[in-house]
Order: sequence, then C-alpha cells, then structure tokens
Amino acid sequence: MTTALVGLSHSPLIGKNDPDPEVLARIDAAVDGARAFVRDFDPELVVLYAPDHYNGFFYKEMPPFCLATGAHAVGDFGSQSGPLSVDTEAAQALARGVLDRGIDLTVSARMIVDHGFVQPLEVLFGGIDAVPVVPIFVNGVATPLGPLHRIRALGTAVGEAAAQLDKRILFLGSGGLSHDPPVPVLHGAPPRVADALIEGHPPTPEQRAKGEERVLQAGRDYAAGVATMIPINPGWDNLVLDTFENGALPDIDDWTVEWMGAEGGGSAHEVRTWIAAYASLAAAGPYEMTSRFYEPVPEWIAGFSVTTATPRGLR
Repeated sequence: MTTALVGLSHSPLIGKNDPDPEVLARIDAAVDGARAFVRDFDPELVVLYAPDHYNGFFYKEMPPFCLATGAHAVGDFGSQSGPLSVDTEAAQALARGVLDRGIDLTVSARMIVDHGFVQPLEVLFGGIDAVPVVPIFVNGVATPLGPLHRIRALGTAVGEAAAQLDKRILFLGSGGLSHDPPVPVLHGAPPRVADALIEGHPPTPEQRAKGEERVLQAGRDYAAGVATMIPINPGWDNLVLDTFENGALPDIDDWTVEWMGAEGGGSAHEVRTWIAAYASLAAAGPYEMTSRFYEPVPEWIAGFSVTTATPRGLR
C-alpha cells in the first residue's frame, strides 16, 4: 500500500461570496498545487472523511462516525447531486477491519451526503464519480460530541485496515478550520426546527433556497463586520496546523470539546475529519507535510487551509 493525504477546507459560499481577487488568486494557487499533488499520486482509492450539515444525518440517529458502502449526494448549494463512485468491496473490507480493531463503527449502505463530501471531490477530481471512494462521515456539528481520542482511534484503525488493501490510497479530510456559520441547534429550537433536526424531513426547493440564502447573507454580514458569529481565529487555526505538521497527534487527545468551540467556533469540530485523515496516514509510520497553505476568508466564514502530506522519505 502507498498512501498520501490532502486536507482541504470547504465552504458552500465558494463561488457565491468570494474574497478580493488577490486573496482568491492565492487560494487558487494552493488548490492547484493540491490538484497536481493528487494527479502525481494517482490514487486508486480515496478514503474521504467529511461532516454533514443536517442533510444526511439527524438526531433520530446521530452516530459519531459512519462508513458508507453506498452514498448519494443531495446537491445542496449548487453542488453535484447523484451517486458517488463508492468502492463497495473496499468499503466492506475497511468496515470489517475497523470493527476488528475495536472501534464501534456504524455502517450505511445508503448514506446521504452534502457539499462537505462533494466539494473536495469536485475540486480535486472534477466530480463525484471520477474516482473510487469510501466516504466516512465524522460528526462535527450535532451535540453531544465525543472525545477527540476516539476520532484519532478511528483514523488509526482505518489506516491499519487500509494497509491490507494493497492500493494507492489518498486520505482526504474535508472541513474546518475555525468557523461559526449559522447552523441550527436542537437545544431551544422551535418545534418545527426541532422536528426537522430530529426526523430529517427533506426540505422543499423553496425551503432549501431560503436556508441557503440565509447562509449567503450571513457571509455578507460576516465580511462586512456586522455579524455576531465567533470570529475566525488564525492563532488557533495555525496551532491545529502546527500539530499536524509536527506529527504531534497524541497532543490532540487533550483537546476538549469546549475549548475547540470557544477558540474555533461552533463548526470548528469539522477539524475532526483532518484528525482522522492524519491518523490514518500516521498508522503506517512517520509522515511529512509537503505543503501548507492558510488564509482567513471572512466571505466564506472560514479559516481556509490546504495541506498535503506523504509518508516520510517519499517526497
């Protein structure tokens, strides 16, 4: 098995509420570099860790993480809809391997995914059906959230199980870094909102359009400095990136749910996808970060980052 990693922030506001051209040019250059990295690696399989934003997972059953043996994208915020090219045989093998290693993994044969999964596939590969993939949902929004050492254990178990597949495998983490978008919360929600968060009633096209417009307006307000959301925190974002670059993954076990939310905002827990991806890469031994880009982008309500990494000595 040969492995590599990409960590990539996502935002539904990309292409809809963009920053100044010079900022966008820096981001585009970093993303182009990640694309070239992926092309050179030429993965036979992508293990994609991503969150959900109450499009596929709801409080009726809310697992801390879930592996898909089949997946379908809803097409929110103009992202591509339809089936992902899930490698069912590889997914089943990884599920067995993770469970054999003592991780209580949930498995879905019909996972519903949103832009958190779709955007990195579109950005790096041109679409959701361009590469065989094993999607793994990692909850980063719905409370209560479990301890970080369980996410690291998940990633390690996936990495160890992946070593049995004898493929070129790209571990891809989608989300983060610090950001505090207007995501609904169950506690104190009006009955209609609470019911939607619990039962997951599919929104009408009009309801989805209104919800997406609220997010777009929040991005405009945030960039204008008139929003009340927790600010992007470059200091915290770079601490997270330093942790990954230094291979100091055990330090993450001391991070608390409360500290992450206070420092990085309500959706900072999407960083859990990166933790899982880096733990998967580290399962085969020491690694090195081969590129690192970071830019705070208020227009996207996100600390935006792109990183690449390979096992040490392969650069």
